[in-house]
Amino acid sequence: MMPLSIFGFEAMWSPYFFIFLVAVTIAYFWLVNRAKEQTTTKQKTLFVTAIVLLYICKGSPVDLLGHLMFSVHMTQMAVLYLMVPPLLIKGIPSWMFEAPFRVRIIRSMFTFFTKPLIALFLFNGIFSLYHVPLIFDVVKTNMWLHAFMTIAIFIAAMMMWWPLVNEVRGFPTLSGLKKMGYIFADGVLLTPACALIIFADTPLYATYYDPAAWINALALCVPQTTLASLELSGPEMFSSMSLLHDQQLGGVLMKIIQEIVYGVMLFFIFIEWYRKERNEEHVAVQTTK
Repeated sequence: MMPLSIFGFEAMWSPYFFIFLVAVTIAYFWLVNRAKEQTTTKQKTLFVTAIVLLYICKGSPVDLLGHLMFSVHMTQMAVLYLMVPPLLIKGIPSWMFEAPFRVRIIRSMFTFFTKPLIALFLFNGIFSLYHVPLIFDVVKTNMWLHAFMTIAIFIAAMMMWWPLVNEVRGFPTLSGLKKMGYIFADGVLLTPACALIIFADTPLYATYYDPAAWINALALCVPQTTLASLELSGPEMFSSMSLLHDQQLGGVLMKIIQEIVYGVMLFFIFIEWYRKERNEEHVAVQTTK
């Protein structure tokens, strides 16, 4: 198998994206250190974790490998949309969110799109639409469409997670039992897209099985001069796995990671709900004495 190093440093490590994320992180710590409101160590840790995962997904060799193996692409999607958004929401202090929400139109739009049903169908709808083969192949071979779709799904993911984890004043979160139902519904809505991929009996995406489409997709992260200097025939040069098995593995990994993330979230929701119930019982007992 060919090594990824043939694509060069820029394609493998995305230095400009790295610099951008470093600048965002510096700005974050500059703001929290100057603010009167306290930002906890936990929040800072969650934010930095989200930034590191974001770079791994979109700036490290994982992003390049995602153009070569569909299973890596789906793992990338799972981390980017199911792990990074809740970490960001929990890592950014409430007062940072409150500043843009003072603009009425921003607050109104955000309030509308983070309503549970709308947020659920928006994220799962866009995600599923993106993985329709015809749309997927068009998006993966156009730099601007790919950037737009990536950002759109990420924003939709932030809105989907918002009713579960936000702590901003004026934005209600769901109660314990409703959170459990919300997560269950989210898992159900994502299942058809995963099932389409897992149970397909032929490769679905031309950007992985058609050499010409694959080269066009690679151009999104590999400089044209580098691509022109390489003799490439297809993704089979970088993996011993068949295209169909790689595709099926991608669907399975997406579903497994989703179940793990949602399982962890359900665990914390149950603990939080249990503690709240116990505290209310304790208060009721003290009141009757």
